Amino acid sequence: MAINRAQLAKELEPGLNALFGMEYNRYDQEHTEIFEKETSERAFEEEVMLVGFGNAPVKAEGQGVQYDDASEAWTARYTHETIALAFALTEEAVEDNQYDKIAARYTKAMARSMAYTKNVKGARILNRAFATDLGGDGLPLLDTAHTLQSGGTWANEPTTASDLNETSLENAIIDISLFTDERGLTVALQGRKLIVPPQLQFTVDRLLNTDGRVETANNDLNSIKNQNVVPEGFTINHFLTDNDAWFLKTDSPNAMKCFERTKLVTKMEGDFNTGNMRYKARERYVFGWSDPRGMYGSPGA
Repeated sequence: MAINRAQLAKELEPGLNALFGMEYNRYDQEHTEIFEKETSERAFEEEVMLVGFGNAPVKAEGQGVQYDDASEAWTARYTHETIALAFALTEEAVEDNQYDKIAARYTKAMARSMAYTKNVKGARILNRAFATDLGGDGLPLLDTAHTLQSGGTWANEPTTASDLNETSLENAIIDISLFTDERGLTVALQGRKLIVPPQLQFTVDRLLNTDGRVETANNDLNSIKNQNVVPEGFTINHFLTDNDAWFLKTDSPNAMKCFERTKLVTKMEGDFNTGNMRYKARERYVFGWSDPRGMYGSPGA
């Protein structure tokens, strides 16, 4: 249905001082702090977790060398979604508008909605990281018992959920440094960036940037800052829904991914029969993860 003059009654009258409600600043592209973007030319993308070799055994003198097997562990699939929004204006509403280019104002509002949706969808991966969405290994992104192909489990979530503080952050950094691959070989990963909701922005700033230890009378140095163990600092994501959940992105390759199938495209066309002008915005993308080693996090205590 087209937006008509009855819906824009005040904008058709002289004497109006201001129009407001759609010109707010916006938090733009916060999802780029979480995901690595790649382009796609297919309806979906798949990434396969490969399993390499285990420890090299000792070869006894005169004995044959021992052979090992490689295999595939699981497949992560990314299926694109189409995100689109449109509006239409009657010919008369465009003609009789008294104040500015009505179409330009509403196309800006449409762009704002598209950007907002993308941020929400990106943050949803973390908002649902502890239970709802399952990855290629059949478990959530963050879990205390990710399975290894060689047997056993590993965790990218503390056994006991904890708030963000000096102890929990230090434990997270240690846990990440001890991650192993699917055959149990320790891999050299590091926490790179903390991702927190607005409610934790002051807590994380003190943890990373204070010279001395936080919330203690001891005159110790802040080892987290001194060793620069979170080199990319922190980012605030305003679309996280849990006010005490926190996340630590690692430098694991092929982990947190955003595949872009079609860039944001806007179109407009006139309808000959009605004279209405129609405007549309459309893009295709998907957020997800391949290797859960790319993220560590806790839902808070």
